[in-house]
Amino acid sequence: MEILIANESHFKYAKIISDTIAESANVRGTGIAQRTPEYIIKRLENGNAVIALDGDNFAGFCYIEVWGHQKFVANSGLIVHPDYRNQGLAKKIKKAIFELSLKKFPEAKIFGITTGLAVMKMNYELGYKPVTFSELTNDPAFWKGCQTCKNFDVLTRTDQKMCLCTGMLYDPALAVAKKEKLNDKAFKRLKTIKEQLFLKRKNK
Repeated sequence: MEILIANESHFKYAKIISDTIAESANVRGTGIAQRTPEYIIKRLENGNAVIALDGDNFAGFCYIEVWGHQKFVANSGLIVHPDYRNQGLAKKIKKAIFELSLKKFPEAKIFGITTGLAVMKMNYELGYKPVTFSELTNDPAFWKGCQTCKNFDVLTRTDQKMCLCTGMLYDPALAVAKKEKLNDKAFKRLKTIKEQLFLKRKNK
């Protein structure tokens, strides 16, 4: 199994990716925005997607969408082919697209909306936090992409304030600040331990 950054050589998988997303939406009966093969191809050609392949067989996919002049990016369209589910592949794909997002758009806030508890758990483990929709991008093009979702009427009735999906956000600036705070705390703790050891030796 390989998880690769997608490119033009993967155009041939666009239809099966689109069909797998549509079939998953029908089976789950929950809100999954459908994506045409043409839409998928655009994500494949700009290097903003990862694809999982078992030899030549399609196994999974996820892509990046850029919003608000690169202030926000979304990891969308996470899908695993039925033949490869329940093997932990979705988590590996999610981690790969998250790392690609950080590499290509280091200052952007990464967000997603989902009804799936498994995806929420994966997001949480990567450092995402649940947020209100007002904290996500206000780019109308993003919300227009929800039109093919069966729950779109809920979103429109609430003026895009809420829906059945949960919004989750990863802010790299906050992550860096938290890491620096933890590092500072660890340094102070180490300093205290060393001072205590020094005093013990001095008093002997």
